[in-house]
Amino acid sequence: MAKTTLKDKRIQDLVNQNNVHAYVLYFFGIKFYEYSEQTLEQVCQDKGLRVDQVVKELEAPHANFQEADLPLISYPIDLILEYLKHAHFTFVKHRLPYIARLVESFNADHAEYESVEKDLKELFPLFLEDFIHHIYEEEDTLFGYIRLLEKASKGIYNPSRLYYMLEKNSLQRFAMEHEAHGDEMGGIRRITNNYTLSDDAPLHVKVIYSELISFEKSLKTHARIENEILFPKAMMVENRVKKIFGEKSKYN
Repeated sequence: MAKTTLKDKRIQDLVNQNNVHAYVLYFFGIKFYEYSEQTLEQVCQDKGLRVDQVVKELEAPHANFQEADLPLISYPIDLILEYLKHAHFTFVKHRLPYIARLVESFNADHAEYESVEKDLKELFPLFLEDFIHHIYEEEDTLFGYIRLLEKASKGIYNPSRLYYMLEKNSLQRFAMEHEAHGDEMGGIRRITNNYTLSDDAPLHVKVIYSELISFEKSLKTHARIENEILFPKAMMVENRVKKIFGEKSKYN
């Protein structure tokens, strides 16, 4: 699509064409529901933005790597942890604040979605608080324990601290708890009837549902990386450390 076509389109039409455009515009300070009738060029002039730069981002909203494309199975544990921490950062600092802003500004103006608006405004802040708490707890406990195991496997450890951590923690238990915590978005799916849209659904509803679907897909990919790659690799290290530590304890 030619750049002139994009810059001459109304914001509403750009977002209707591709709901991901709303996310791109948001990070340029353009809330699609506040500028729906203006063209992209008009809004860029009003905000002092370079229209060609905005168009470039709109044309390639998925230019960054996709989680599923990375060969993480071949990565060492420390890089997998860094990847997961970066994903956490993206969730907490970018994607979730954007969805939260969409929910806060949600004005259904449609009988079929009035209860969805009310319920989402009540539930999403609770989901957000619980999710962020879970992420930081995971980094402090699980990731911290795995990093300690990695160092211990290379002979870098304090014997008393390592003994305490091995007694206190178990990757098998972490994995079971992680599995039990699996469906964080079940309540949101129920509220939205599995993100079902009517033929005349308002644009704001379409954008919210699109972002929720995309976020849930990312969560599933994230969980699969932890369950199928991180935990099996880390358990092998844990078993190795327990064996090494056990052998050394015999001679002390």
